[in-house]
Amino acid sequence: MSASQSHLEALPRGIQIALALGLVALAAFPFVGSEFYQQMVAKMMILAIFAMSLDLLQGVTGLVSLGHAAFFGLGGYALALLSSDEGAISLWWSLPAAMAVAALAALIIGFFVVRTRGIYFIMVTMAFAQMLFYLVFDNKELKLFGDFALKLGGSDGVYVNFKPDAGFFDLENKRVFYYFVLACLVLVYAFLRRVLWSPFGRALAGIRVNEHRMRAVGFGSFGYKLAAFTLAGALAGLAGYLWGAQSGFVNPELMGFHMSAHAIMMVILGGMGNFAGAIVGAFAFEFMLELFKDLPAIGGFNTGKHWQLWMGLFIVLVVVFAPRGLLGLLARLGLRKGPRDE
Repeated sequence: MSASQSHLEALPRGIQIALALGLVALAAFPFVGSEFYQQMVAKMMILAIFAMSLDLLQGVTGLVSLGHAAFFGLGGYALALLSSDEGAISLWWSLPAAMAVAALAALIIGFFVVRTRGIYFIMVTMAFAQMLFYLVFDNKELKLFGDFALKLGGSDGVYVNFKPDAGFFDLENKRVFYYFVLACLVLVYAFLRRVLWSPFGRALAGIRVNEHRMRAVGFGSFGYKLAAFTLAGALAGLAGYLWGAQSGFVNPELMGFHMSAHAIMMVILGGMGNFAGAIVGAFAFEFMLELFKDLPAIGGFNTGKHWQLWMGLFIVLVVVFAPRGLLGLLARLGLRKGPRDE
């Protein structure tokens, strides 16, 4: 089985049609769903962007990071620190600034971590993320020079009192914000699919399959991996920015280990290496999480309280019976059904 097939990079026509129908459903949802569920779906879309950013590392390049949430949190904190209590800031400079902060952090951290491999890469990324987590967690105010200080809020976090000002459309309107997030989701997916099939993306896939051979034929794997790490950090910063804008609040938990672990589970759940899997995985993970939390009590046993147990069992079942994720399972079922139809 080729690397492309093993990671389902080339999506079957049936899955492409299903994804197109899913996009239509997302576009129509605000007209049929309540405001509460509208905000829930917007949250899922934000997490899908976050999962896609990790899939660039994990699914395409073969770099499993346990510290990717650091860049997600940095994007949210960048929005909070740039925001003012007196009014909204402009979307058009604050969003690129937040992504630049996350990208710069990823570039600096990546300069050190991409020199490592395997378990060492996993542990070093987690170590850097924990450093940033405790830097924010332990400091309500971080003095840099003179009287200038960053108000980090410590473990209490920081509020974002106003959504960014987009000028000709109002992000304070929940439906408008929903469609803005949807547009970001589509643009990020289209961009990453273009990257996947570009010479740069093919080089990253080659590094995942056999880095030694890629280096032997003249590809500088360090530069490619550092570029992928930086780009993934910038896109995670975009997701963190949108999260902060929607929730109006950021705290150190956004940088925590559990957020990185959730992103990894989303990527594995949907299927690695095609970005559509990350979207499906994010929606499936959040849907199952809410479903397990709302399970009724059985006698004196509160099943909903132990939602982590059911989620863990669900992930294990997917890994065992659908190692290529939910999209891979759908593709396999489609291939089995095809010959019967003929």
